[in-house]
Amino acid sequence: MKETKYGLNREVFGRVTQCRTGHGFIGEYYKRFVPDENVDCPCGEALQTREHVLCDYPIYEPHRDILRGASENLEMLELLGTKDGIEALTEFIQKSGAFTKTGKPLHPPQPPNYQPLDETALMLNDEYWEDLTGGSERDVVTQGEVVDDELGDFG
Repeated sequence: MKETKYGLNREVFGRVTQCRTGHGFIGEYYKRFVPDENVDCPCGEALQTREHVLCDYPIYEPHRDILRGASENLEMLELLGTKDGIEALTEFIQKSGAFTKTGKPLHPPQPPNYQPLDETALMLNDEYWEDLTGGSERDVVTQGEVVDDELGDFG
């Protein structure tokens, strides 16, 4: 994944920004901008807010100590508006998966797993080529005219 100039993963940087601005995958945003989307929290809270996600949502309790390191009482102004708070918020978001659509940590994309192809599968035999083109694989087709490449006859 690409990183910001400060070495932060862009996806996490985006979620930190969404959390700080209130424009993210949370019920309070949906209530205002996407009325057809569900606004309640999976834990049963009627409206999912930033404060609820950061301070009360039970699934993130194992990661909440990260936030308490910057603000013992989980004060929103400290978490969202100070350098220590934003650093703690970043780590919390990375580890918890908070503010993703699924609420779970995202895994970095895995590189494709290419399997070597069997060379014989790539080679066309003469019979197949003749059936396909009406000529041998050495024939070159130019503007509807079949010319024998081996003889160098292109006219």
